[in-house]
This record gives sequence, structure tokens and C-alpha cells, in this order.
Amino acid sequence: MTGVESALEADKLRRLLTDNGVELAGDLSIQLISGGKSNLTYTVTDGVTSWVARRPPTGGLTPSAHDMGREWAVTSALQSTSVPVAKTVAFDADGSIIGAPCTVVEFVDGRVVRTAEDLAAYSDDEVAANLDGLVRTLADLHAVDYQAVGLGEFGRPAGFAARQVKLWARQWGHVKTRDLPDVERLVEALSERVPEQARESVVHGDFRVDNTIVDANDPAKIAAVVDWEMSTLGDPITDVALMCVYRTGVFDQVLGFSAAWTSDRYASVDEIAQKYATATGSDLGDWDFYLGLANLKLGVIAEGITYRALSGASSGDGAERAGEATAAFIAAGLRHIN
Repeated sequence: MTGVESALEADKLRRLLTDNGVELAGDLSIQLISGGKSNLTYTVTDGVTSWVARRPPTGGLTPSAHDMGREWAVTSALQSTSVPVAKTVAFDADGSIIGAPCTVVEFVDGRVVRTAEDLAAYSDDEVAANLDGLVRTLADLHAVDYQAVGLGEFGRPAGFAARQVKLWARQWGHVKTRDLPDVERLVEALSERVPEQARESVVHGDFRVDNTIVDANDPAKIAAVVDWEMSTLGDPITDVALMCVYRTGVFDQVLGFSAAWTSDRYASVDEIAQKYATATGSDLGDWDFYLGLANLKLGVIAEGITYRALSGASSGDGAERAGEATAAFIAAGLRHIN
């Protein structure tokens, strides 16, 4: 058993569950379903009921990138809304039981549509219906009254876009593997064009089809939105733009496989943006600014994957080449902003 596989011990998890009023039908069986540099994700069952448990990776922790408290707070708050999230069960906030912060939610049955092969199971009409469901779900998230559900202190929505420009410029300085003057050009152009006014909402921060669970029988229905560790309060159009820029084919190079979300079977970026505008009854403001910012973010993320691979971190097959996509993202960002 590897360190990752043994990072969640059955006796400790049993204690966490029973301390939170869960009556267990039998011994716990735990299976790792997602490891690596993201939060470790496990399926758990007592033979009758199933749950999903998540905890940070065992090494190289970056607390801001693996904030279990953030994930727990937002999913707990959204329980009473129309946004589909798994039912929250238990939270070891300080790691006093598990040995690291850990969340447990009910298991949500459905499909994870991650690869182009996964998408091949759907007809063209089903792909279109799935996109409609995704856009509707994102619109529902952005419509949540975050004050009313107790998320008033979840972030600082005012000035969010300006801080994002500075954040990703600063991150570039940490992870760049070569000089790329276009990054500085894009940052400067974005800084001069930050919208003066913006809507404020809960933002997911990483919304695309593979960060959802799709209903097993109805591709138009999103059974749950997952992976909330990047969520905060901010400008909802940043979510829309990032969802659209993730559609860029070069993102496959960052992931290391042919993704479902980059498939040309989904609608174009312009069509997705229009669907969101129609669903929310609002315009997208300076849309080119938001697309420029999303391209900056993805360009820096791609570079960061290569940086970690070259530094000796295990980031997956082809990670050292992910940064080859950076220039394409930055160039796209400049085209939008100029």
C-alpha cells in the first residue's frame, strides 16, 4: 500500500463519521479514486451506504491550493440552493482525527465526463443538452444570494478582477522557466483595462464539464458540481470566460490527454457566452478583458506544471511539456485585449 493509498485510515475515518452521528452498517472499505497533486479523493462504503472523502496530498502542501475549509464552507452553504452539490456529512477541520483536514460527503451517482472517449458515449443532441445543463448550473451558482446563505465573509468580491491580474502576474514570476515578454505585455494591457464595475457572486474558479458529475440517465442534468477548492466571492464573468478558454484545443497539451471539454462537439466559445447571457439576462461587460485574463491564468498554470516537473515534482506524463502551451494562451490573450 502506497503512502497515498494509506493516507486515509479506516479506524480514524470511522471515528470521524460516528462522531458526526453516522451509524455504520459494517467495516469501512476505502478506495483511492484520485491522487497526485490535487486533493486526494476516496470512495468509502460500509457495504450499505457510500461516501466520498477528500484530504490534501501527503507532501508538498500548498495550503491555499488545498483549502479543505473553503471547500466545506461553500458546499455546506449551497445545500439549501438550486446548485447541485453533494450532501455534506463530516469535516475534520484541524486534522485532529484523520491527521489532516478531511471532508466527507454523500456519494453522488453519475458520470464523470473527462476524456473525448467519455464524451463519445453521447449523441450530438445529448452533448448539446449537457452544455445547456452546465450553463444553467453556472448561472444558478452566480444567482445565489451569498449573504443569505452565510457566505458574506467568504471572500472580497470588490476589486476581484484587478487582484486576479496581479495574482497571475506574481505567479508568473515564481514559475516561469524562460523569459516570455508577451506575458508582461498582456499583464500591462489587462491592468489598464480592468472593468470599473462588476457583478459580485460566488465563483467556482474551475468550472468545466469534468468538474461536475452528470446524471447517469440525463446528460442535461448536472447531479453535482465538485472540486470547489478554488471557489471564492468575485466577478462571475471570470468563471464564464475561464470555462470558455478551457475549450481551447491546446489545453489538451496541458492535461496530457484529449479532453471532453475541448471537443469540437461542444458549441463554440461565442455560443457558450451567449447561452450564459441569455440564461442570466445580463451582458458580459468587457468580454475581451475577461478572455484575456482567462488566457493569462491558463498560460501561467501551464508554465507552473512544467516548472514543477523540471523541479523534480511528479506531475504526470508529459508534464514537462505543458509549458509549451503557455505562449499560445498568452498570444490568444493579447489578441483579445488588443
